Amino acid sequence: MKTYAQPRIAIVGATGAVGATMISILQERGVPLENLRLMASSRSQGRSIKTMWGDVIVEDLATADPDGIDIALFSAGGARSLEFAPRFAKAGATVIDNSSAFRMHEDVPLVVANVNNGAIEQHNGIVANPNCTTMTILMAAGPLHKAAGLRSMIATSYQSVSGSGKTGIDQLSSEVEHFGDNLDGLATGRWQDPGGDLYTRPIAYNVLPLAGSITERGYTDEEWKLVNETRKILDRPDIAVEPTCVRVPVMVGHGIAASMWFDRLVDLDEAVAVLGGAPGIQLWDDTKVPTPLDAAGIDDVLVGRLRETIGAPNGLNLFAIGDNLRKGAALNAVELAELLIA
Repeated sequence: MKTYAQPRIAIVGATGAVGATMISILQERGVPLENLRLMASSRSQGRSIKTMWGDVIVEDLATADPDGIDIALFSAGGARSLEFAPRFAKAGATVIDNSSAFRMHEDVPLVVANVNNGAIEQHNGIVANPNCTTMTILMAAGPLHKAAGLRSMIATSYQSVSGSGKTGIDQLSSEVEHFGDNLDGLATGRWQDPGGDLYTRPIAYNVLPLAGSITERGYTDEEWKLVNETRKILDRPDIAVEPTCVRVPVMVGHGIAASMWFDRLVDLDEAVAVLGGAPGIQLWDDTKVPTPLDAAGIDDVLVGRLRETIGAPNGLNLFAIGDNLRKGAALNAVELAELLIA
């Protein structure tokens, strides 16, 4: 694996929510780099962005020359990743891609920092960031799997609207304002539809048991990501995963309620010891219940409601919540870049 002492880094999709968070995290963590380049669509070309390395002019991705880039952090959507990431890799850059474009490619490692770091050593120019929901639950499931071998998991996600980008945040804000004029109508069924085509139903003051788009066997693409990415990251294709992905009226923070069973019994004391010592996790007891408001803006994934199963015994129940823009996307990409920095 090629490593860098002081890399030349590019952020592709630099003007989006995740790209802006990548810039912020690079600065917060004091990542040593020689220079920073920022790229986006032609609409943002020429825009100046202030950074700790000076004012950086945004380049048009379509015409930017990738020569001289050591590490490229991509967060520009799957179509642009498919089009441009191979060109950056061919020019010598290691691409860390935040889209779903390469996650299930056999020759592309899918890596969660602090869970399967070693997988990054097998890259051939492109490394994939997992889906933000998978990332959050595997921060808890990964250490438990290493200790006892994860055999099966039932997982229900509670995904924030920022998972749909700025459009989701704007939609929720607009609908909260819309319903605020008739809160009684929410209790009596006399509410008026606020319109909007981002979600199948209104999201404000509501819960949508459908996150993503319906694909095979009635499951959404978000649910299949949870199944397939879990198996790939933990390098165990026989893990039985039963997913349900839900959209909730929360600005930032994806939560997952999970029941897990292992190759051997893991009691509560062992689970507390494993999770309490795992990097990137804060283990909370029931006097301090983790919520999206607690997870917003921080790097750690919060894990709470830890307890042994009762319906099908010998398993564990827990709730994990993380900032989907940070650990779920930008932070993990930066952490993977740090693995490449000698």
